[in-house]
Amino acid sequence: MAKIVTLSEAASIALHAMILMARHKDKYINVDQIAEATHSSRHHIAKVMQRLAKEGYVSSLRGPSGGFYLLRKPEEVTLLEIYEAIEGKITESKCPMEKPVCNFGQCFLNNIVYDLSQSFKNYMQQHTLLDYI
Repeated sequence: MAKIVTLSEAASIALHAMILMARHKDKYINVDQIAEATHSSRHHIAKVMQRLAKEGYVSSLRGPSGGFYLLRKPEEVTLLEIYEAIEGKITESKCPMEKPVCNFGQCFLNNIVYDLSQSFKNYMQQHTLLDYI
């Protein structure tokens, strides 16, 4: 079945992991706990968490009682920041084919691609981790 809007597994893991960490602000969250909550592979989670650490959103403590923790307050981190840390900046295009001029003179999609991108971006910008605690 086709989907109009979808999140990559990496973006989904990042968003869910950050919310888990925000909910457990005084505790470390390890890869196993994230894997259990998201039903994702430990290896993929580790890669996503490395990316979030590189971008300055999380840090980790090694050892049996260690794990990941947030470096910023939940109210300071938007869902858009997390999404873009994994996927890159959202580009707003009027044409899904990236054409400067429509071959048909008028786009049969009537800018819906741009409108969907704007709506998604605005929604993600307006919500912080605090909204999900």
